Amino acid sequence: MKRIPAFAPAFLLLPILLPAAGAARAQPAEYPLKSILFMVPQAAGGSTDTLARLIGQRLGDALGVTILIENRPGANGIIGTEAALKAAPNGGTLVVSGTGIMAINPSLYPKLSYDPVRNFAPVANFGYSTSVLVAHPSLPVKTIADVIALAKKKPGAIKYASAGVGSSPHLSAALFQHMSGVDVLHVPYKGSTPGVSATLTGETEIMFTGVASALSFIKAGRLRAISINGPRRSPALPNTPTAGESGLPGFEADFWIGLFAPAGTPRALITRLNTEVNRILTADAMKERLTELGVDPVPGTPEQFGELLVRDIERWAKAVKAAGLKGE
Repeated sequence: MKRIPAFAPAFLLLPILLPAAGAARAQPAEYPLKSILFMVPQAAGGSTDTLARLIGQRLGDALGVTILIENRPGANGIIGTEAALKAAPNGGTLVVSGTGIMAINPSLYPKLSYDPVRNFAPVANFGYSTSVLVAHPSLPVKTIADVIALAKKKPGAIKYASAGVGSSPHLSAALFQHMSGVDVLHVPYKGSTPGVSATLTGETEIMFTGVASALSFIKAGRLRAISINGPRRSPALPNTPTAGESGLPGFEADFWIGLFAPAGTPRALITRLNTEVNRILTADAMKERLTELGVDPVPGTPEQFGELLVRDIERWAKAVKAAGLKGE
């Protein structure tokens, strides 16, 4: 092996020194734990659970850790959120949660056991989940205009499922009733999955839910997609019109899902998690998969996610007050 003399010009040393320095910079700090628990305060199978598993698997690979999923539904997400609140702020327990639990619950429950802003640190926004209105095939409706007409013909006869009082599906239906002037009967369940199941069996006739929760049943013909409740059609259901296109202009009910850590979690860990989640969200394969599920990925900083949370708490407080809703 040829040796470089000690008096060699500095430029001869660059090919040796630079790769080593570059390699050192490319190596992120090792995550301090071997596993991370994703607390999901919703039942398995819903949009929140689907995203937790989809992104969690890739985050575990990126960090070299095992991601564990714990579904703890009930009380409109309060039970699982309380459990996460008691966890040590060391990056070992994170909460995958959404608009209903973090932004709507504070207005529904005056004595809520957690404060989303003070007790949790935003980590990363996964994206917005497109809402779809689905109906049991036996219900003689094909558009949202049909649902409105039938509901006006038979006030209180159509039953709709929700994931609980004040949940995103409930607020969507409340807004629907307010804008359309119809009377439909609310049947709350402990999570989106039981609500979808009730609509599958005909126990309830309609439900507002995330595309991810209902997509497989829609494709199998077990549920009928009535409308996409957002500003544009979903690539996952391109033939399903928006509510605005099919009978209720201005009606939109999209909700975000993201990752939170207990307050006090070291900033370095939050930054590391945010960086990895953003990298996952911007990968072409992931963007394609999320689009199929009706999710619009929203990479960004923890600060941007925190600002969105504060804005939505204020926005939904007005909606809850206008609808006269109270948590049970």
